[in-house]
Amino acid sequence: MSEVMRAAAFTEPGGPEVLKVMELPAPQAGPGQVRVRVRAAGVQPFDAAVRAGWLPPYIEDPGFPRIPGNEFAGVVDQVGTGVSGVSVGDEVLGFTALNAYAEYTVVPAANVAAKPAEVPWEVAGGLTAGVQTAELAIDRMGLAEGETLLVHGAAGSVGTAAVQIARRRGATVIGTAREANHDYLRDLGAIPVVYGEGLADRVRALAPSGIDAALDGAGGHALEVSIELVRDRGRIITLVEHAKAAELGVRLVQGDRSAERLGRYARLYAEGAFTFPVRRAYRLEEAADAHREIETGHGQGKIVITI
Repeated sequence: MSEVMRAAAFTEPGGPEVLKVMELPAPQAGPGQVRVRVRAAGVQPFDAAVRAGWLPPYIEDPGFPRIPGNEFAGVVDQVGTGVSGVSVGDEVLGFTALNAYAEYTVVPAANVAAKPAEVPWEVAGGLTAGVQTAELAIDRMGLAEGETLLVHGAAGSVGTAAVQIARRRGATVIGTAREANHDYLRDLGAIPVVYGEGLADRVRALAPSGIDAALDGAGGHALEVSIELVRDRGRIITLVEHAKAAELGVRLVQGDRSAERLGRYARLYAEGAFTFPVRRAYRLEEAADAHREIETGHGQGKIVITI
């Protein structure tokens, strides 16, 4: 009898309700791979798009049932041939494209980093998207010491990471968020500003020398304001307006995720030098509810699924 596992999966694209807990064949580690017994998996808009039927061009159609989830933390329980530096029993965090909402996931050994004991499972499971996206974006826009960065959606998981990374590089950060999140942004080191009509004027008042670059995690009006305020559109990166980016002359995040980057921020968290709050942890059986919340587009911190 083949080994089985529980996973939150769907048999046809649709709304959050199509996510169901199913018993499916457990994957096995092949050459160069490790299998991880997942303890927590992060939830992202990327996953919701996959559930609705989208696949990024670099993923071959896996058929159905399809398991979302592209970031995770857990314990290595199988190591394939040719793998060094990772052993059965190691606590790790890592990244994939699909298949993290499951008891077991198999990934290349190069996709995992050691989880420090001081990093809770829920934080580890959701860390990769925030820190990898934020650092790739900040690297691409070439943010330098002394410059001013505008971050839209600054209280979310990517925004939280971006504020801290930019501040560590000596930049001033202005972050847009609902007023309820302004104290949180101040604690991160950002200057908060409220969304809505008159945003461009409010930002100008806070940055009389101008805005050098912008990270758009909100889209719509926020992106319009970024274009109005940033002289070089090549230093505006949108995380949400993918279809409009080329037309508007703004950029998208590009670059490869890396275990080195992930491990570096996990260590910073363990040392108390990096903040990454978890908004809410859902059980595997509540994966549909996790997707309903992520699709609201609001809230402070990270949503994760525990398994």
